Amino acid sequence: MRKSALFLPVLAVVVITALSSVFIVDEREKVLVLQFSKIIAVKENPGIGFKIPLIQEVVRYDDRILSRDIDPLEVTPLDDRRLVIDAFARYRISNVTRFREAVGEGGIPAAESRLDSILRSATREVLGSVSSNDILSTDRAALMLRIRNVAINDANALGIEVVDVRLKRTDLPTQNLDATFARMRAEREREAADEIARGNEAAQRVRAQADRTQVEIVSDAKRQAEITRGEADAKSNAIFNKSFGADQEFFEFYRSLNAYRKALRGDNSSIVMSPDSEFFSYFNSVTPE
Repeated sequence: MRKSALFLPVLAVVVITALSSVFIVDEREKVLVLQFSKIIAVKENPGIGFKIPLIQEVVRYDDRILSRDIDPLEVTPLDDRRLVIDAFARYRISNVTRFREAVGEGGIPAAESRLDSILRSATREVLGSVSSNDILSTDRAALMLRIRNVAINDANALGIEVVDVRLKRTDLPTQNLDATFARMRAEREREAADEIARGNEAAQRVRAQADRTQVEIVSDAKRQAEITRGEADAKSNAIFNKSFGADQEFFEFYRSLNAYRKALRGDNSSIVMSPDSEFFSYFNSVTPE
C-alpha cells in the first residue's frame, strides 16, 4: 500500500513533466524557445517540439500576413495644398529572431506602434515630393509602391516585411473645405459666364447673318419686282401705243370711258364741273334720235 501511494504521485509528476516538455507548432505561426529570456531555438515548420519544463518557455508569433490601419495624417505636397491621408499596410514577421530582439516582450502591439511611425514618415516623405494632383489622381500605384519601398528598409530592422501599402482616402482638411468649395464654385461660375458670353456672341453672329440674308433676299425680290413691273409697263405702253396708232378716235373714246368709270366709282361720288368741259365731250356728242 505504501509503495502504491508513493508511486502514483511520482507517476503524476512524471506525466505532467513530460506533457509540459512537449509543444506543437501550428503552420500559421512561428515559435521561439526561450531560456532565461534568451533565444534557444526557433521553430518555423509545423510539428512537435520539445523544451525543458520550468526552465524554458515557448513564445508564439503569427506567421500570416497582417493588416495595420494607419491613423489619418496630414501631408503637404509640393503645391502647399494640405491633404489628409488615410492608409493601411499589410506586413508579416519575416525574421522572428530579429523581431524578438527588436520589440522584446512587447510583441506585435509594440511592433505595430513602431511600424506606424515608419509608415507615417515614409508617407510624408513620398507624398511631400509630388503635387496634390498626383495624389488625388486615380493612378496612385506608383506612389504607393514608393511608400512601401521607403518603409521596407526601416521595417527590416524590426524583422518585419512590408508587403503592401494602400491609400484608402485622400481628403482636404476640414478647415480648408469651405475655402476650397468656394474657389471651385467661383471657377465653375466663371466658366459658366464664359460659356454664356461665347453663346451670346455666337447667337449675335447668327442673328446678324440672318438679318443680312433677309435684307439681301428682300432687296433682290424688290429688284426683281421692279424689273418685272417695268417690263410689264413697257409692254402695256407698247400695246397702248399700238392701239392708239391703229384707231386714234376709238382709243380716245376708250380712255374717256375708263376715266368716267374711275371718276364715278362709289355710291356717293359727285363731280362739280362745267357742262361744257372736255371731260363730257362724248356725252355732248351723242345725237338724240
